[in-house]
Amino acid sequence: MREIVLDTETTGFDAEKDDRIVEIGALELFNHLPTGRKLHLYINPERSMPQEAFEVHGLGDEFLRDKPKFAEVAQEFVDFIADDARLVIHNASFDMKFLNAELRRAGYATLPWSRALDTLALARSKFPGAPASLDALCRRFGVDNSGRELHGALLDSELLAEVYLELIGGRQPDLVLAQPGQSQQEQQQDGQPRRRAARPAPLPPRISDAEATAHAEFVAKLGEASVWARYSG
Repeated sequence: MREIVLDTETTGFDAEKDDRIVEIGALELFNHLPTGRKLHLYINPERSMPQEAFEVHGLGDEFLRDKPKFAEVAQEFVDFIADDARLVIHNASFDMKFLNAELRRAGYATLPWSRALDTLALARSKFPGAPASLDALCRRFGVDNSGRELHGALLDSELLAEVYLELIGGRQPDLVLAQPGQSQQEQQQDGQPRRRAARPAPLPPRISDAEATAHAEFVAKLGEASVWARYSG
């Protein structure tokens, strides 16, 4: 199963009016394991960066001025999240609204909401009443977020990937050891691990006749009341 852990940074909170995406960070999981594939885009929002947003993200007008507009990187983004991969997002409604607004402006099809898995809702369901921000979940699961002085989309997606794997039961829950010369993806069929075939014949015993005789003699010396005597034979 392919999943994309994703985060965006924006100029503000209103996706339908003047606010725009300024950064996208995403990484790929396959069967809950990071593949190493990542996408990191800085985007010219075609407007000024509000001071309050600059203080949160550290991205100012001068830095963003020469970055591509969303329409210029839209295809790269669409290609990365292709194949109907599930989108793992913290507070998914926020990011999905912004992504779909940008995709519409660029003339692309919008993303169905059914593709999104909201880790904020998942955390609130699992830990009712407990803080469920990304920082709070990092503290809960012992994920090192010491480098998160400013909000950055790629760093946040990397932290979220670790948090997500803890939320669903621990890191690398679906690890499948591949046969020699066989990749993990080849071990999968329709997202499920392939079952190993049973051995055609049991393995021969690795104990020699002399060792078996010596063991029997040792057990006999222990007497009939011994545990070995009661459970052997």
